[in-house]
Amino acid sequence: MKKDLLLSEIKNILIKNHLSLSSAESCTGGLVSSYLTDIPGASEYIFQNFVTYSNSAKEKFLSVKKETLEKYGAVSEQTAREMSLGLLKYADCAVATTGILGPTGGSKEKPIGLVYISVGYKDKIKVIKYISKKAQTNDRYKIKKDITLQVLKELLNFLQNTVN
Repeated sequence: MKKDLLLSEIKNILIKNHLSLSSAESCTGGLVSSYLTDIPGASEYIFQNFVTYSNSAKEKFLSVKKETLEKYGAVSEQTAREMSLGLLKYADCAVATTGILGPTGGSKEKPIGLVYISVGYKDKIKVIKYISKKAQTNDRYKIKKDITLQVLKELLNFLQNTVN
């Protein structure tokens, strides 16, 4: 599904249900927020977005526990879950990303292109592990763009199955 169609569907669900959305991004560095606001009328449902690149920002703005970061790392299912939990203090729905863009920083357990995408609504949070098909390119922007499109797909799927 193309970006504009994804955005239109997300917008329709949020407006129809009178819901707000906040995002928190680490590895995507604001690209999710940028895409979400590319569509006219985004101000009707976008509440507050964060780029929480550092661990201290995740702790300060999203209430990610220091213990979680120390035990599992910033790039983990647990951190992504806590990021969405923190966002749900600000808005009805949440989407968060934390991952590794490369070209350095990857490992066998956490390869370049790995991202945890977390989506939430009320007491429901889902975390999706995704590895970008663009990781082999070592092109950070291509990886970031691929991840961001996957984020929109996961957000739409979640909203369709949870809110509608």
